[in-house]
Amino acid sequence: MSFTIITDTGSDLSTEYAKKHSIVMAELKAFSGEDPIPTWGSLEDPSWIKDVYARLRRKEHITTSCVNLEEFETMFEKLAAEGSDFICISISSGISATYGFAADAAAHVREKYPERKIYVVDSLSASLGQGLFVDFAVKLRAEGKSVSETYLWLDENRRNVCHWFTADDLFFLQRGGRVSIAAAIAGTMLGIKPVLHVDNDGKLIPMEKVRGRKAALKALVDHMEQTAVNPGKQKVFISHGDSLEDCKYVEKLIRERFGTKEFVVDYIKPMIGAHSGPGCIALFFYGNER
Repeated sequence: MSFTIITDTGSDLSTEYAKKHSIVMAELKAFSGEDPIPTWGSLEDPSWIKDVYARLRRKEHITTSCVNLEEFETMFEKLAAEGSDFICISISSGISATYGFAADAAAHVREKYPERKIYVVDSLSASLGQGLFVDFAVKLRAEGKSVSETYLWLDENRRNVCHWFTADDLFFLQRGGRVSIAAAIAGTMLGIKPVLHVDNDGKLIPMEKVRGRKAALKALVDHMEQTAVNPGKQKVFISHGDSLEDCKYVEKLIRERFGTKEFVVDYIKPMIGAHSGPGCIALFFYGNER
């Protein structure tokens, strides 16, 4: 292995994926009151994440926080002292302060270990969009690319990782300031579902409103058709807020429309799920633009 890949739990990657591809994971934090909640874990026994969504359905307030400077410095210095070059791929700076702390920590560690190649990339992504971005880094490393070559590719292509998602519970978006309380109430009564994406600055942006859940799920695939590059030959990532049936419906639509064969499906973990709510479905792919 030519270099180490680091990411954070905002990527919604499972422990199985991290272990298989030797990914070092920095853990963002989630809390119910003062009680910590795990932000990632195994898919072999998903009871831990189902418990989080049960809490969210009861409208239990879950807060989140980023990885701090000290944690990154400890992690980075350990790797540098072991002689490892590395690249850290962070959750979008548009929704978290994590990237800033990672960049500052990298600068400090470079001063102590100037011989090491140390990079930090703002993915401008989140959930399995960030996971897809990490997967590109894994593929480049497997192809024999250096850490510098991988960094350059990621930096140039990060705005090509497209995010489209729909939320089922408008009150989670209202709490996050994405819709007004009046719009949340009216939308819930009328069965209106928002379709959102992540823009070029890595921020969550409402794009359209459709009536009904199935129409919202279809809209995700319609947007993929508009911008995806060779959709039938891509590895497509889909994450869900404890709504696997709807997730599989989106996968079915993509298989039928594009002939896509390779998918990664996983839960939206608590770091993102606390803000997107139960029932959120998110689709990620490589496109010619966001």
